[in-house]
Amino acid sequence: MHARNSAPLGAGFGTLWTASALSTVGDGITLAAGPMLVASITRAPAPVALAAFSQQLPWLLFGLVSGVYVDRLDQRALVHELDAADSVVTGCLLAIAETGTIVLGAGDGQGRRALTLLPDHHICVVRAPSQVVASLPRAMPLIDPRRPLTWISGPSATSDIELDRVEGVHGPRTLEVVLVGPVG
Repeated sequence: MHARNSAPLGAGFGTLWTASALSTVGDGITLAAGPMLVASITRAPAPVALAAFSQQLPWLLFGLVSGVYVDRLDQRALVHELDAADSVVTGCLLAIAETGTIVLGAGDGQGRRALTLLPDHHICVVRAPSQVVASLPRAMPLIDPRRPLTWISGPSATSDIELDRVEGVHGPRTLEVVLVGPVG
């Protein structure tokens, strides 16, 4: 067995890693604690769901509008800006229920391919039932093959040379799908 000689990561790396880990844990606790607090006050499902939804509301309100705006920007500048972004919210062309696949068609609110591949977190808003189809054969007639398409079937994952799973290399590590349906 050979020992690896790796260059030190620098004095600030430990601090950066610890801050990032604490921030991630804090985000997770906050996302879990809000609905749990409401559930401890009332057992009604609607207020609990509203508490969980309200935590994601800023992303929903500002993300779609931002996506439409970003589609009209210089793509080179966009790549540099997206490299610094933590999350992106898009709409979709279709969602295929059988496979759990989201299809982005580069239309309004769907973003360009780079928009969905660079940030670590992708939230996709799907209008149900109008954008949900049962299977791939039902989706194909609704898709224009001349348009650029991005097919997403979960968070990005691949294997390294030692066949260890690596997430987030070719896209976001986390994919969340929000189904929005008619009220009433």
